[in-house]
Amino acid sequence: MNTAVGFALLLSTLAGLSTILGCLLGICVRRPGPRFMSFVLGFSAGVMILVSFVELLQDGIETNGAALAYLAFFGGMGVMFLIDTFVPHRYVVEHRSVKQETRQDRLLHTGLLVALGIAIHNFPEGIATFTGTLENRSLGIAIAIAIALHNIPEGLGVSAPIYAATGSRAKALWWSFLAGAAEPLGALLAALILTPFLNQRVLGFVLPAVAGIMVFISLDELVPVACSFGQEHMSILGVTAGMAIMAFSLWVVP
Repeated sequence: MNTAVGFALLLSTLAGLSTILGCLLGICVRRPGPRFMSFVLGFSAGVMILVSFVELLQDGIETNGAALAYLAFFGGMGVMFLIDTFVPHRYVVEHRSVKQETRQDRLLHTGLLVALGIAIHNFPEGIATFTGTLENRSLGIAIAIAIALHNIPEGLGVSAPIYAATGSRAKALWWSFLAGAAEPLGALLAALILTPFLNQRVLGFVLPAVAGIMVFISLDELVPVACSFGQEHMSILGVTAGMAIMAFSLWVVP
């Protein structure tokens, strides 16, 4: 059993920290231009929206029925609205380049919110990877690969706005790491505490709530900021590309 638990924790860690691969893609581009930023933020929104509706919400409907799944989904949106309301938007208005600094502050705020949403998303995914691996190693490996494919573009979505706002690769890497680290943390919690009580109905309520959080972040933060660069077609192209690649990953590794 100890070997199985260790293997399950290892898979969860590798899947979660694949956000770092996405981060490395994001920070390899020096001084990201408006077309790149518009595409990347739209891409991240497309990933989050598609996985929310196609995978997370659907899982809740299949497990607990439509009523509870929708309740959890809109509850997640409500929680995110409260978080967004009480997390202050820091705008700098005391210098000459007001528009540039305001945009940088908003980019930083956006990147941190994306990191929060992904961390919340990754926590139950860590539990799912852990429990799936304990049940069947092949199932656990398939889940881990699917989550890793999801996390690479998510890491890109976290790192690009933070790097653009701060100019610090270290900060971009750090926040991408924290977003991914929630996954092995969820697996570790399952190993220590939740295993005797964990069931599909609990996950069937948590995952739609996470979907609501991710949809809120996409519509309230990612898409508006992507469009603010004046590259509307690039932002829509990014949304479409993000959805297409996420759909492909779900199809290849269901």
